[in-house]
Amino acid sequence: MLEMPPKEPSLPGRIPMEKTNSTQLDGRPLDPRSEPLLLRPAEAARFLAIAPWKLWELTNCREVPAIRIGRALRYPTEDLRAWVAARRAGQS
Repeated sequence: MLEMPPKEPSLPGRIPMEKTNSTQLDGRPLDPRSEPLLLRPAEAARFLAIAPWKLWELTNCREVPAIRIGRALRYPTEDLRAWVAARRAGQS
């Protein structure tokens, strides 16, 4: 008879992967229409419909809003929306 491998012990403060995919930290289901507060660079490039290299160029010139959390670079969704709106208003 095949034995199942032992279940990984639960560590305090650790969130199992199955919880992070379909529920929030408090156990409530995620709303599929909700959007994340911060985007990773590849996600932000898709959000803006531009190439990742162009996003990097705009980030280096400090044209597009970005924040650092430690070594991680993130793009606030609300700030990206405002940035696009400001650029749209400037073109009129």
